[in-house]
Amino acid sequence: MTFTVASYNIHKCAGLDRRVDLDRIAQVLEEIDADLVGLQEVFRPQALELAERLGLQVAMGPTRERDGLPYGNAVLTRLAIRGSRTFDLSQPDREPRGGIRLDLEMPRSEGLLHVFNVHFGLKIRERAEQVRMLVREHILHDELTGPRIVVGDLNEWFPGAVGRTLRRELSGPRIRRTHPAPLPIFPLDRIYWDRGLGADGFRVHRSRLARVASDHLPVVARLRLHSAPA
Repeated sequence: MTFTVASYNIHKCAGLDRRVDLDRIAQVLEEIDADLVGLQEVFRPQALELAERLGLQVAMGPTRERDGLPYGNAVLTRLAIRGSRTFDLSQPDREPRGGIRLDLEMPRSEGLLHVFNVHFGLKIRERAEQVRMLVREHILHDELTGPRIVVGDLNEWFPGAVGRTLRRELSGPRIRRTHPAPLPIFPLDRIYWDRGLGADGFRVHRSRLARVASDHLPVVARLRLHSAPA
């Protein structure tokens, strides 16, 4: 089984021209054509409309209310959702941060796939504690039975504790620059996957539309589930 995973901070659907345009975000997602997409900085109504337009299922993981609406992270997926759980990663006196975990059913009765979509904070120590919480309390949770994938805007501007900590448990590609979208300098957006998964490719989606639809570019991985031995 092979499938495509993406992570995209859509910046509330506000493009570099400061115009809020959900159509552009939907078109970028159509260009990627992923089976599983982690979105950050998204309002619940935006996530629901994107899912409807793309014919995908959706799970929302709000971290707070903004402008009177649930706001935070969401996952769009073609795979059947068997469970979802939001979790808090907020640190004292910092902006609320968190994540969402989905348990997805893989085809042909191959078990569950566990996907974590997160958005970390802006301070180095804040992120270091958030990644420790993510690994200790969620990624290494006893109830997880299948392979794990972590996607998100990790806000790690330069190599640091976040990447090192996640690579102790998961595999990941060489980081790629995704922000700011027109001329990326910083590798903020990442995908990491369990060692039980193979990788057939990893890239930054750099279409003309993606360069203006948000201040981040999406990252895309093509992953492969190794068949269990007979």
